[in-house]
Order: sequence, then C-alpha cells, then structure tokens
Amino acid sequence: MDTTKSLLQSADWFPLLLSLKVASVATVGCLVVGIGLGWWFARHRFPGSGILEAVFMLPLVLPPTVIGYGILVLAGRRSPLGAWLRTHLDYTIIFSWHGAVVASTVVALPLVLKSATAAFAGVDRSLEAAASTLRQSPTSVFLRVTLPLAWPGILAGALLAFARAMGEFGASLMVAGSIPRQTQTLSMAIYDEVQAGHDDMALLLVIVTSVISVLVLVVSNRFFSLR
Repeated sequence: MDTTKSLLQSADWFPLLLSLKVASVATVGCLVVGIGLGWWFARHRFPGSGILEAVFMLPLVLPPTVIGYGILVLAGRRSPLGAWLRTHLDYTIIFSWHGAVVASTVVALPLVLKSATAAFAGVDRSLEAAASTLRQSPTSVFLRVTLPLAWPGILAGALLAFARAMGEFGASLMVAGSIPRQTQTLSMAIYDEVQAGHDDMALLLVIVTSVISVLVLVVSNRFFSLR
C-alpha cells in the first residue's frame, strides 16, 4: 500500500496529460477528414474509388514506422513543405507535440473513415428524399437528416480512433521524438521506464493506459449497438 502511494506521488503525469491532448486533437482531425471522405466514398462510386479508399486505409495495416517515415518525407525539415514552413513561419512539426498529433491523426484516420463510410451507406435514402421535397437544401438535408442518422456509427469510430491515438508509439516517436515534458506521450514514457529498469512505474502507467482504453472501448461498443 505504501509502495503504491509512493509511486502515485512520485509519478510524472505529464505524459498522460499530453497523450489526452494529442489524442483529443487527433480525433477532431480524424472526424473532420473522415466524415467528408466517408460521405464521398459512400455516395460516389467511380473507377478507381476502391483503390483510392484502400490508400486511405493503408495506415491500418502498414507498420507505424513506415507512416512516421512518410510524414518525415512529406513534412520534414528537408522536404519542400517543411523547408517552406521553416523559412516563412519559423515552424516545424518535427520534435514538437504537433508532430505527434499529425502522426496520430494519420494512423487513426482509417477507423473513423471506415465507420463513417458504413454509417452513411446505411442511412435510408428515402428519408433524405422526403426532406428534399420540403424545400431543404442539400446542406440542410445533410446536417439535419443524414448526419444525425449516421452519427452513432461515426462516434463509435471516433472513440476507437481516440483509443488508437492514445496508444500511438512508432510514428509519433519518429516524428516528435520522446523528449521528457515536451513530446513524451504515455506509450513513450512506458518504453523509457522499462528501458531504465523502473518496472513498478512502467506497470503503473500500463494500468492507467489499460483502464482508459477499456473505458473508451466499452463506450464505443455501446454506440456500435445503437447503429
């Protein structure tokens, strides 16, 4: 009991707070992109649409280190985009918590995209048609009919994306690094504690991570059952 109390008092909770922040921002990004792409893939089929959708789903199957390397190639300091940001805005995502957000967003996006596509495909088109006969604009039909009907499935995917972003390690480590009290997320802190031989602290962080993940998955399953 005294050992547990001592661990709780000595623990640095910055990685937990940073992980919650990174996962929250990444989930918002996934929702914005996933809802738009999900609606497009559900309602517009064209030659090559399956291949395009598979490209967006790649982060689900590729090793996280590959995703991290891809981000470095596209937005690293030596890339055209990274050089432009550095020159004109004095900004870089490398070795910053923003880099962890970008990595987590890319890795978690397929979970929202797949759920949103399925949710939009399951919406009864006759209800949208009925709303259109009431002189509702396409935007109004989407916001007042389509999106509310698809929302439980989308939210379930968003919760899974949040849990995935909370546990992201490989891509974030390559892009943001593991800088204590700057870019060190919960998963990186666990790795560092194990490497340092602090097994008790690593176990405490693992328990915290597991509890949060279980809670998110329980809520996500609840929304999946409402679909």
